[in-house]
Amino acid sequence: MSTPPKPLWERPPEPLEQLLGRFDGRFIDLPRGEARIRLEFSRQGTVDCLVADGRKPRLDRPRGRPDAIITADPDGWRALADDLREGMAIFARGRLRVRRDLHLGIGFLAATARPQRGRLRFARVATSVGEIAYCEAGYGPTVVCIHGLGGTKASFLTTVAALAIPYRVVALDLPGFGDSAKPLRAPYDAPWFAAVVREALDALGIRSAHFVGNSMGGRVAIEIALSDPKRVRSLGLLCPSLAWLRRRQATPLVRALRPELGLLQPAPRPLAELFVRRLIPGAAGDDWVAAGVDEFLRSYCSARGRAAFYAAARNIYLEPAHGDSGFWRRLGELRTPALFVWGKRDTLVPASFHRHVRKVLPNVEQLILPCGHVPQVEDPQRTHTALVDLFRSASRGAGNRSDGRSSSRRHGTGASRSDARLRASAGLR
Repeated sequence: MSTPPKPLWERPPEPLEQLLGRFDGRFIDLPRGEARIRLEFSRQGTVDCLVADGRKPRLDRPRGRPDAIITADPDGWRALADDLREGMAIFARGRLRVRRDLHLGIGFLAATARPQRGRLRFARVATSVGEIAYCEAGYGPTVVCIHGLGGTKASFLTTVAALAIPYRVVALDLPGFGDSAKPLRAPYDAPWFAAVVREALDALGIRSAHFVGNSMGGRVAIEIALSDPKRVRSLGLLCPSLAWLRRRQATPLVRALRPELGLLQPAPRPLAELFVRRLIPGAAGDDWVAAGVDEFLRSYCSARGRAAFYAAARNIYLEPAHGDSGFWRRLGELRTPALFVWGKRDTLVPASFHRHVRKVLPNVEQLILPCGHVPQVEDPQRTHTALVDLFRSASRGAGNRSDGRSSSRRHGTGASRSDARLRASAGLR
């Protein structure tokens, strides 16, 4: 009679032994000081890994609700054991799944990666409003990534993986979102977000950088460029949130509603998840979107997270478009080399906004891609290629320009021709 195989917590497969043997707690951030990470090995079985500050990881039989779940086939686990960058490529192709808490799940992979310069790291930095969570990888000129409304730094993991090494890529959780502090009664508008981001970057020793922002993060990046232009080398704006030009019928109602009501609103996770999955078509069948839903729900299912979400959404809706302090007049003052990327299938920030941007910034570079609202996830290759072109062009121009205005125009003129070629190649007119 054959002896049954030992469970994984008693005899882990070789790739897991390699990962655990390299575990370095300096590269994972544990907000609660400990976490239970569930590791699924296809037909080989499942095992839980218990990680805690200052201790070696310990394997345990699966029990209870884990904080994060990592699933891969044997080739995926071997790739992770050999090279985290290859593992992230497998993640992007859907052969590696990380669910529930990407901050902990990807952080575990970062902590078990091979030692090398510029390896992925998760951490937090102190600011006047509380701690700001971030991840970073690579070395070289700094790129700062800022997520959109309801998102987290996880929405830029593809960018971190794609651009690290030629660049030092830092992706932040804005206050109120992800694993960052969620102060009550904070403004949660673009100027406040911009001030906190500047403070966090000062604490990290980052005096200037290329900025990439998606949706609301794009609006925050624009605010930083307008209020502190010397800090911003270039702007990569991915479907940025811009002030509405049409009359907003619900303005009186939205103005009257208070975000603090989110503190009282019950948000059972099953109901919130059902709502978000209906809001985002295809979420059930796309691992990246499903992981993004998990990240949204982590914040939204907490009272402070809901209040922050409602406050930020309210400010986006109510931002004045016109007048001396209106967004579109201020946007015309932008002199930073910039690239606006739009998604042809974006239903939140329609690509038609490119015409309004063109009126205000006639020479700025714009690109329309056949994707939705998150180009760095939905069309990563073309998005990241365009961003690198922007960074290089801005760096070359920095040595020649006499002032920001002339640099912006020279940069934008050549970019417009590139924009036309890329739009044509994408089948857009």
